[in-house]
Amino acid sequence: MRTVVVTDTPRTPIEKVDKLAEYGVATVHEALGRDGLLGPDLRPIQDGARIGGTAVTALCWPGDNLMIHAAVEQCRTGDVLVVTTTSPSRDGLFGELFATALQHRGVRGLVINTGVRDVADLRAMNFPVWSAAVSAQGTVKATAGAVNVPVVISGQTIRPGDAILADDDGVMVVSREDVDRGLDKSQARLDKEEATRKAFRAGELGLDRYGLRTKLAELGVEYLTADEYGR
Repeated sequence: MRTVVVTDTPRTPIEKVDKLAEYGVATVHEALGRDGLLGPDLRPIQDGARIGGTAVTALCWPGDNLMIHAAVEQCRTGDVLVVTTTSPSRDGLFGELFATALQHRGVRGLVINTGVRDVADLRAMNFPVWSAAVSAQGTVKATAGAVNVPVVISGQTIRPGDAILADDDGVMVVSREDVDRGLDKSQARLDKEEATRKAFRAGELGLDRYGLRTKLAELGVEYLTADEYGR
């Protein structure tokens, strides 16, 4: 690993990220072919938060938050800090003091696949966090890592400046190059869902709207009366 801090990474235009975030993680994830989700382990410490922002990445050693300190300096308004470690860790790398510094810089939230602490304070501050654990276990500041380099969480590569979306359904990344496609596909999906919603309200069944009766027949599913099933 090259121990660097990259200072001038390009970012996705924030107005596009804001629009993408309005659709929500589930819609964008489906619209982009079910790609980009950072897995079910990253859970919000609060309910109802929905954010979008541009990624600033920090790669730390387990139990060591030195590079988060270095990353704070590189953050600016509209960013989301994304933190991972070189091998699995659940220590509380992040707490209220870090959040205070990030809020001052206009950072919209944290995504971290280790642990956080001071969660009551973080909630009171309205600083959104998605983490893999909550842990009071503290850390050291002893080993160099990297800031604003590509990192991998749950098989998904996050590059600095990519769009990060997070809400109650989870966290996903959309690459800078894919944001425009994400906007178009998400709006198309939203329109399709609204038409389906209207149909369901009018009493249409998913079996008919999605053509699933044929699928059931192809799979050999039989419709039987209770008497027929009991024989």
